[in-house]
Amino acid sequence: MYKAATTALAFVALAAPAWAQMTPEGLWRNIDDKTGEAKAEIRIRDAGGGALTGVLEKRLAKDAKPDEVCAECSDDRKGKPLLGLELIRGAKKAEGKDVWEGGKILDPENGRNYTLRMAPIEGGKKLEVRGSIGPFGRTQTWVRVQ
Repeated sequence: MYKAATTALAFVALAAPAWAQMTPEGLWRNIDDKTGEAKAEIRIRDAGGGALTGVLEKRLAKDAKPDEVCAECSDDRKGKPLLGLELIRGAKKAEGKDVWEGGKILDPENGRNYTLRMAPIEGGKKLEVRGSIGPFGRTQTWVRVQ
């Protein structure tokens, strides 16, 4: 009995990290799609009700100012510090797919909110993040921070 329980526990312990990787939840390094440079680290968490939230945890850009605020934001985030700012709101898992959509992502550089679509790729090591307005948008590939 003890051996079977130990084996089952070991299986769960080994399988859990692989399962957890196929979700956007975790810490991600945002890579600028134009320059290829790391700009920030964003932590994505469950906000309850199956919705995800993502908060700017660390700024990596060389010219980043620690006390900078979201001057371009036009909603409740206007004037709030960029560090700790909620960038992702309301994304939910699409039924039957490893895709999260239906939420919004904020670009604090221009204050715009974009329709969001996120999909883990490469076994969850990377995250495709697409922000769009109508047919126009752009996609970034974020890298999971271990």
